[in-house]
Amino acid sequence: MNIKRGLATLAVAAMSVTALAACGNDTAQDEGTPDSLSFWYYEEEDAGQTQAWKKAAEMFKEETGVTINFERKSFTQIAQNGSQFLNSDEAPDLMESNRGNGSAGVLSTMGLLTDLGDYVDQYGWDEKVTGSNAETAKYDENGIMGGDTWYGMSSYAEFQRVYYNEDLFAKYGIEIPTTYDKFVDACQKFVDAGVTPIAADAQEYGVMWLWWQLVSKNADSEFMDNWHLYKGDVNWDSETLTGATDTISDWLDKGFISKNATGMKAEDTTQAFIKGEYPIYQTGTWNQGRFVEQITDFEWTAAVMPDSEYAVGCAGNLLVIPERSKHKDLAAKFIDYVLSDEVQNFLGNAGGIPVAADPDKITDEKSKDMIEEYDSYASESKLSYYPDYAASSLTDAIPASFQELVNGTKDASAVLKDIHSKYDSGVEEMGFAD
Repeated sequence: MNIKRGLATLAVAAMSVTALAACGNDTAQDEGTPDSLSFWYYEEEDAGQTQAWKKAAEMFKEETGVTINFERKSFTQIAQNGSQFLNSDEAPDLMESNRGNGSAGVLSTMGLLTDLGDYVDQYGWDEKVTGSNAETAKYDENGIMGGDTWYGMSSYAEFQRVYYNEDLFAKYGIEIPTTYDKFVDACQKFVDAGVTPIAADAQEYGVMWLWWQLVSKNADSEFMDNWHLYKGDVNWDSETLTGATDTISDWLDKGFISKNATGMKAEDTTQAFIKGEYPIYQTGTWNQGRFVEQITDFEWTAAVMPDSEYAVGCAGNLLVIPERSKHKDLAAKFIDYVLSDEVQNFLGNAGGIPVAADPDKITDEKSKDMIEEYDSYASESKLSYYPDYAASSLTDAIPASFQELVNGTKDASAVLKDIHSKYDSGVEEMGFAD
């Protein structure tokens, strides 16, 4: 594939860089010691990574006297309006950014993110964040992940697991599945007993993630390189894509996924699983800490969907320093606290997946099991990221296509054709085309 940056993207980048220069903000390095640093993020308050960031903030303040002012935004606010915020006087000193070509990659090409190379060298972060965990933190000049320039720093990792309500499985005499065929068989047994087995929302990302896990089950490295890195044409007629899309349609027809998924959001399905209303829920490990704290009425276990070649996930969202931050050195110092042994080990015991922890210091058994499962995929480069990383428009476009499948307004073939069209147009808008 011949890759070239589109004229529209170049124009936006030029306008952004010009605007930055016009503000006379070239020397945005630390202007004295402030009372506080502003940090925008969008994780749940009880997520392991949020707890770890706040522990790092306590340690940071004790040494520097500077308070980290946490300002929680919504994912949508940052995803859709991040470039506007970062190119204004409202830009924070530090921000959580979604990773991938369509998010951090785009922001890097627009000159809105600080090149962290000097800080990486100063603090030795590249000795802590390595391999697969570093891929989504580094971008090339075109904004494609896996490049040479550090524009963010991963402080945790995440992936999709299937969470099972063990009590419901026991109630209906069904075994927790250890193979894909047994997974399908378990779903059918629940339906036969009058129970909808899988909690999945279609109003946000749940059905999309379930689909991508089915894609990931049979994918290979060539497919992943073509989808995410534009190394070749995506084969839209492959069994990898058609089979996964047909399976979602089949599961809807069989009642494995409720038709009311079209009116549900992620918080709805998460709450329903916590309340014990569904036996099966595939969700991100960012919810595991929440499950540990909030699920008190039943036992649960979790694992990647059985027989999967790839796990959906990667190193977590990035800590980035906006180019307009006035306190870059202090922001970098805070990131170093987040990557410290003490905070990383704390994260591992708080339901998160650390990127630089001592495995012997992880004492919580559920956390240790989760971390070991993640490492088994990450160490073999078997993480499939998320399907919307290829283009910024796909974050909304792919879920919208699946909502039509759930609604019954399009069949599986039409939905895949729709995703194909949106993928092509999204990649073209990003500035990459055949």
